[in-house]
Amino acid sequence: MQDRTGPLTRFVTSYIWLVRTLAGVSMLLIVVIMLAQVFWRYILGGSLIWAEELCRYLLIWQTFLVLGLAFSKGEFVVLEFVPSLLSPRLRWLLKAVMAVPIVVFLGLMAWYGWDFASRFDRQTIPALDFIWTALSGEALGLSIRWVYVSVTVGLALLALHVLGDLAVSFRRQVINNLEDTAPDADCTAAETT
Repeated sequence: MQDRTGPLTRFVTSYIWLVRTLAGVSMLLIVVIMLAQVFWRYILGGSLIWAEELCRYLLIWQTFLVLGLAFSKGEFVVLEFVPSLLSPRLRWLLKAVMAVPIVVFLGLMAWYGWDFASRFDRQTIPALDFIWTALSGEALGLSIRWVYVSVTVGLALLALHVLGDLAVSFRRQVINNLEDTAPDADCTAAETT
């Protein structure tokens, strides 16, 4: 049996594995940090002042990382009334026409997200500074830009998912349907001769 997985398939599989792993690790970190916060607050009577801020940043990154996967799995809200009335080729054409403003919008938002994030180069993440100061005696100094750049990364990945879905559906809805109708055309031509 021949292996039909090409480099693109392996790349996509690795990408999906990486995003799912990062989402799982970030969720695990959020749960552990929040459980520690509850323990410190209600059992020890203190508070971890950095816990909620760090969990918020982890959740932001997690959300923007998995947007593309959610789109690819069909977990966004869609209206299928009009596409369900169309033939497969017209359905793909409608999807292609709709992908243009979506990708343009995502590109613009990613661009402006990068511009917005670049304005915060000198502001640091207080939660990580507090933790690192407690561990090493000096602030970490990691820019909060790395929290805000999650918007750019997430929207760029979502745009790639939209374009990838368009390419995959082109094969499924247009090319496969051309192959299905080709034998019928040959049979019709043979019957008329």
